[in-house]
Amino acid sequence: MQYTDIIIAPVLTEKSNEMREQRKYVFKVDPRSTKVQIKEAVRKLFNVKVLNCAVVNVDGKMRRVRYRAGKTASWKKAIVTLAEGESIKVFEGA
Repeated sequence: MQYTDIIIAPVLTEKSNEMREQRKYVFKVDPRSTKVQIKEAVRKLFNVKVLNCAVVNVDGKMRRVRYRAGKTASWKKAIVTLAEGESIKVFEGA
């Protein structure tokens, strides 16, 4: 699996923006990827030193579509902690 296939998109929410102050960045990742693969992908793509990686499997929510019950897609979220003094410039707007 290529590094660009592992990291799908950044998660930009209020909570994830507050976590950036603690050097934690949140990404939507490929469901088949492991912690080691995610750490390596972030290190190579953004040229930063990664200390820790936490992974959460987010279950899809039940939704109603007209008269039928449906479900949104499940996905995998990675919370990556960077070393002191490191940051990802894409998130900072530079």
